[in-house]
Amino acid sequence: MQNQRNLLLAVLLSGLLILGWDAAMGWLYPQTESTAVEGKVDTPAEVAKVRHTREGGLTDPAEIAQERADLATSLAAPSRVAIDAPEIGGSINPVGARIDDVTLKSQRESVKDDSGPVRLFSPQGTPAQHFAQFGWIGEGIEVPDAQTAWQVEGGPLTQESPVTMRWDNGEGQLFTVRLTVDDNYLITAEQTVANTGDGAVIVRPFALLNRTSRTASQSTWTLHSGPIGYFGDGVQFGPDYDDLDEDGPLTPEGRAGWVGFTDIYWLSALAPEAGSNPEAEFRPLGGEHYRASLAYQPVSVAPGRQVTRTTRLFVGAKDNEVLNAYEQAGIPGFGNAIDWGYFGIIERPILWLLKHLYGLAGNFGVAIILLTVIVRLLMFPIAQKQFASMAAMKAVQPKMKAIQERHKDDKQKQQQEIMKLYKDEGVNPLAGCLPLLLQIPIFFGLYKVLMLSIEMRHKPFALWIEDLSAPDPAHILNLFGMLPFDVPGLIAIGPLAVLLGITMWLTFRLNPTAMDPMQRQIFSIMPWVLMFVMAPFAAGLLLYWITNNLLTLAQQSYLYSRNPQLKAQAEKDKADREKAAESEQKGKA
Repeated sequence: MQNQRNLLLAVLLSGLLILGWDAAMGWLYPQTESTAVEGKVDTPAEVAKVRHTREGGLTDPAEIAQERADLATSLAAPSRVAIDAPEIGGSINPVGARIDDVTLKSQRESVKDDSGPVRLFSPQGTPAQHFAQFGWIGEGIEVPDAQTAWQVEGGPLTQESPVTMRWDNGEGQLFTVRLTVDDNYLITAEQTVANTGDGAVIVRPFALLNRTSRTASQSTWTLHSGPIGYFGDGVQFGPDYDDLDEDGPLTPEGRAGWVGFTDIYWLSALAPEAGSNPEAEFRPLGGEHYRASLAYQPVSVAPGRQVTRTTRLFVGAKDNEVLNAYEQAGIPGFGNAIDWGYFGIIERPILWLLKHLYGLAGNFGVAIILLTVIVRLLMFPIAQKQFASMAAMKAVQPKMKAIQERHKDDKQKQQQEIMKLYKDEGVNPLAGCLPLLLQIPIFFGLYKVLMLSIEMRHKPFALWIEDLSAPDPAHILNLFGMLPFDVPGLIAIGPLAVLLGITMWLTFRLNPTAMDPMQRQIFSIMPWVLMFVMAPFAAGLLLYWITNNLLTLAQQSYLYSRNPQLKAQAEKDKADREKAAESEQKGKA
């Protein structure tokens, strides 16, 4: 009767785990609900509730249509200067000296063949507003502002061809912004003010990023999306957008190495001139718009002199190798713009190995399978020791029972004698836990790699799996898309999740550890609970776990053949339990 109550409790708790997962995530990480957003400058408009996606971008159909219409109008201006670098394309708006049109040539919006490039920057006033601007704050002199029309020399902006924008205030000061671009995602802006007037002037150069949070990717407890920067001696992930709304402007403590906004895969960031000490700030602007800025210290420019400040703008994909290269080029901690977390020491080697395996196999799913095989081979000696330890534990079971019977009224003495028995027999009761403990950081590390690394994005495997970094797109309950409805995330079970449940159930059946009836019942339920919990995770992660389970089955079968006493004892324990259960049923009858 007690076992039945415990089983019922286990079933109820499992159900709560499945039903409460989405609710808990929604409560811990609620999606922003807004009543207003800037449609055009200073013109709020009612919009729908935001539905942030894993990769980010607009999701409301009306906003997507408005964005396309606004881009067609804004980008048609003849005064714009084209950007044509190897990795980024777009244009510069000479009104306001804004870089507000940037697309990534090597990254597609989706896995569809006709998908266009990922767009990171959009002009001010568009639904996906996101841009960089360079300017000055002046004391007693006229300085360029957001409406200033600059004179442009050069263009398009390429690796070989810089672009220079000039503006004369008519008071003896000439302002210049010279832009260059490299072969990846870095634009360098040299801001110069030359004073030909009669007296000294005081100016303060600045650079800023302005964006809307409506295009932000999902922010969770493992993946940050929002303001980011390097301050003092480390990367600071945060605050969140809603934190800025509640608390107002934030000036982080410590010298700013760079400042900007991050999504799961994308980053826009400003890195100040080396040796400078600018003031960094995150500021909410209202209407779900936010600003990250660097303001250099005020400088006095004497007559006949000029002052230049150089700021680097990164706008692109968070490619691990590219970020590390920029860090080596002087941007502090830039490789840590990827939110590796506490397991970075494991995740980076996993990424390195996966990329090399992908280079050999040509298929990322195959690379994940090969990685799993390598991990299992490296851990095989530990698994052998685990089975040897379990065999030794089986051998000392009679002695343990004798000690427990002899000192049943003295628990302390009983524990002392058992520990002495372990020492005398050379048995480690915790040895069987070691492979599991080693698997946990590897599993979590692979999860982070699949979710964070741009190298994994849109990598196919086979058949219907076109993106291993996304959940399995096939859902059994709508007959794999044949029925016209979207399956709720709670029950969105695909073939990979089912395979995971089956292989995990088989591994539990091979477990040689003696279990009481209650434990067996819980273990029989657990694979199917995890099937539901793991279904929304990346397909590559499920592929890793399924492969790992299959290798575990093969490994256990092999080790049983090398340790026949374990299998014989497990079968004997099972027979004894069944006999005891039959006796108990007969006694009740």
